Amino acid sequence: MLRLRDVTKTYDGKSEVTALAGITLTIDPGEMVAIMGPSGSGKSTLLNLFGGLDVPTSGQVMVAGKDLAGENEKERSLFRRSKISYIFQAYHLMPTLKVSQNVALPLHLAGVSSTEISRRVAQALKDVGLESRANHLPDELSGGERQRVAIARALVTGAPLLLADEPTGNLDSARGEEILKLLRTIHRERGTTIVMVTHDHHAASACDRLISLRDGRVEGDGAVGGGK
Repeated sequence: MLRLRDVTKTYDGKSEVTALAGITLTIDPGEMVAIMGPSGSGKSTLLNLFGGLDVPTSGQVMVAGKDLAGENEKERSLFRRSKISYIFQAYHLMPTLKVSQNVALPLHLAGVSSTEISRRVAQALKDVGLESRANHLPDELSGGERQRVAIARALVTGAPLLLADEPTGNLDSARGEEILKLLRTIHRERGTTIVMVTHDHHAASACDRLISLRDGRVEGDGAVGGGK
């Protein structure tokens, strides 16, 4: 699903900053992987490369068989619509749209028919247990419910790769546990490849594999508890 070969990423400014310093790794289809590391270790940069939101300074980034480093922004955007979905720490829901409308947004962008949109949205909301909230606005929901809406929006496209950026970061421990269990269920039942960036060791333990970064390099890569 994901393959990086000798990837570097530097940013120019008053002085050059190296975010990634020669990373080589592979994430197979169907894996659930946590990425951890201190601030500035390269976690967010790595996630952006996986999602085609950025390109490396050098090296190869293969996602679902496509070399995103060789694609322009329009090509990467079209690729993301069908292959990649996101969950963000801050939810990024449209406050003036109802829950069902927020979940439907990526399908409208992809030109899916109204009938198919209705079917997929209903199924996605059922999968996250929010059928009864379909006509509510985001500010009428709890933080955990908003994150479940964001997960439904990620699921509705059927993308095989789900990238999660601190998905439990804004939640208390109980709500965070609900989200982790939901992600495990999605992984188990759909076979979705999930890559989660987190600072939380408990969240990382919900995954099957942990990649640790430090100073833009892979410091550790191995199995964790997972399967909870």
